[in-house]
Amino acid sequence: MLRFNSINALAIMTLLVLLVIDYFFFITPQVYIILFFSWFIFTGLGSTQITWNYHITSLNRNKTIKENYIAITFDDGPNRTYTPQALHLLKKYNAKATFFCIGRNMETYPELVKQIIDEGHTIGNHTYSHTNLFGFLKTSRVISELKQTNFVAESILGLKLKLYRPAFGITNPNIKRALKVTEHYSIGWSKRSFDTTILSEKRVLKRITSNLKKGDIVLLHDSSEKSIAVLEHLLLFLQLNKMQSITVDQLLAIKPYV
Repeated sequence: MLRFNSINALAIMTLLVLLVIDYFFFITPQVYIILFFSWFIFTGLGSTQITWNYHITSLNRNKTIKENYIAITFDDGPNRTYTPQALHLLKKYNAKATFFCIGRNMETYPELVKQIIDEGHTIGNHTYSHTNLFGFLKTSRVISELKQTNFVAESILGLKLKLYRPAFGITNPNIKRALKVTEHYSIGWSKRSFDTTILSEKRVLKRITSNLKKGDIVLLHDSSEKSIAVLEHLLLFLQLNKMQSITVDQLLAIKPYV
């Protein structure tokens, strides 16, 4: 699989070969421009596609699990309106899930954070601010965001979060360096629902259930009425197909807390 370092090495080698050739034979500037934009586009895509493991190795699914287990995950909560609805449905269908929470939301709704844990689900770190510019933050700021969220969780629950879901699924060298310091696991997904887009409930559900396999990790958000509607249909689908949602740490056999 192509990674950031290997792509950089390939681009540099190609550039050196072009320079040698250019010494003997003229190469038009367009060739160098094409090389640069090819590197730029590939790196841009790799930074936004968490399943590529381009910058860091994220845990995106469990390919070796034998049981019919999947993991439903929620990003961006807790939400005063929709998190309780998600918890109600999970209890109704005897399912467990993982909630990747934003630190400042945890501060606002500590009672929901406690309820998530009390009902047997797992909580993970989804940064403190979830700023739209997260992909451009310096390493020190990324470290601060993760540590601040961990501090909030520890003050509410007495637990130090080990699981991290990258904001927007973006990874880069700064985030890679930050994770070496904080020692979080990066948790990705194998089924991205796009439930926060204009797609209809039917389309979102189809994206999830089409070729859904044991070991898959599903990305949802506990932040909209559409997501809650999709969740209920998904839980019914799992029931009818004799599949079960468990927490992502159980699916991956890793520890969620220190």
